[in-house]
Amino acid sequence: MPSPSLWRVWAVSMSPERHVCERFFTRWSLIGRVSFVFSLLAFSGCAAYTPAALTTAHPAHPEAVAAPELPASTTLAYSPSDLPSSRPAAATRGGEGVSSSGGKGAHMVVGEGKVIAVVPASSEIVLTHGEIKGFMEAMTMGYPTEPPSLLEDVQAGDAVRFTIDTEQKAIVKLEKLKP
Repeated sequence: MPSPSLWRVWAVSMSPERHVCERFFTRWSLIGRVSFVFSLLAFSGCAAYTPAALTTAHPAHPEAVAAPELPASTTLAYSPSDLPSSRPAAATRGGEGVSSSGGKGAHMVVGEGKVIAVVPASSEIVLTHGEIKGFMEAMTMGYPTEPPSLLEDVQAGDAVRFTIDTEQKAIVKLEKLKP
């Protein structure tokens, strides 16, 4: 590196723009050196840190007690045996329940409910309905419709009777009830 006096001569002989840039980079490198020293001091202080030992109550400890098993859900199917049966059941009052006719209608269930929302973009309808005996409990749920044209005449708030094809898992018949 040139001596300080030679540096001054060299800096004076340069254009003013070059001199300003040199000053900027000299200051910047000084800031960089200072921040480097501070970061070394900070990291050297962290080297002495040791985390507390895990207790058996901590889930990552190899001898930790396993969490208790949660009860099975009444609304989710975990295996094929949890799925509702497609066996015919006796028809119940009000037209709800599994159709008792043999053959093609054996996998149809009928229910009544109220339309919460109609989603034509995905051909779905959201219904709140009572229990459908032998098929499902009372709930609010979205159902696909087949064909999608079933949604044309219904809107939120309508009382409806619907038929679900349990094999297709879709509403195949939908009729408005008179208020």
